Amino acid sequence: MAKKSRNRTQPTASAPGEVGPRQPCPCGSGKRYKACHGAAGGAAPTFVARPFEGMPSECDVIALRELVPAATAPLTLKEGSRTVRLATLLPGAAPAMVRDSGDIWLGLQVQHSYGNPARDLGAVLEAALATEEPGIVGLPTAPGEGPSIQDLISDTALDITVHDGFDYWIDDIPERDASMEAALEQANGGVMPTSRLTSVEAAYWTNVGTKEHLRWVMPHPEDQLLDALARLHAAGQDSVADGSRFVGMFRAHGLLAPVWDLPLGTGADVLEGPAKAFAADLEKALEGGDLTAAERSARAGLANRQVTIR
Repeated sequence: MAKKSRNRTQPTASAPGEVGPRQPCPCGSGKRYKACHGAAGGAAPTFVARPFEGMPSECDVIALRELVPAATAPLTLKEGSRTVRLATLLPGAAPAMVRDSGDIWLGLQVQHSYGNPARDLGAVLEAALATEEPGIVGLPTAPGEGPSIQDLISDTALDITVHDGFDYWIDDIPERDASMEAALEQANGGVMPTSRLTSVEAAYWTNVGTKEHLRWVMPHPEDQLLDALARLHAAGQDSVADGSRFVGMFRAHGLLAPVWDLPLGTGADVLEGPAKAFAADLEKALEGGDLTAAERSARAGLANRQVTIR
């Protein structure tokens, strides 16, 4: 029997900030990177690593797209007077809807993935603006070149409302029939309690039943943020509440989101003060110099703590 070759090609380590081949693809498809945008010719070449950069409340938009069940925010157009509402999820995961009033609703959590969700949103918004006919506005194919959502809206920070469920789906319908209420009740049954902290930006508490989490999308460059988190971890300053445990982070749309496990019964209100204090400590840690040996060890451990988003 022939011997197996000893000269197998060894896997190449990812450079800092790059997506590893076995990690989830940042496009949000749910596939591994090597089977999606990391595959040669296997996915659309339009992948944008940080698609929402320059959009107001970028970190919150990423949170709404990736981890918040039910939330809405009004958008202000640069041109035109149509009322536009951004939502985490629309009925049937629709990309957009034109309501009977002519208002436009845009969905962040959709079925398609064309490599640049900001461009997808821009394209479907343009399509919705081109009609006043009520109904669903889809995006069946890649939109091609054109404006992204941040090119079409003002740079005003978003006023985000987190909802207990999807009642906003029918909040503009004065008369609701039994089928609407039944469908809404079924959809609401899968919503995990979620709250947005008010003391810091883009930090969301959630209760998943067996435990609670704090998931916080941060705007800092990945390498700089990892250094700072390593300094705090090595110094024992990475807690956000009594009994909390920093378990890792996920990468989404070019940014990192640290995640903490919380004891059941913690709730969101308790986190406001500690989260604000942690943010202040993080800003100081971001200004640090070279890492110590203990901090380098902490950083290596943190870099390997990739967690699932949901």
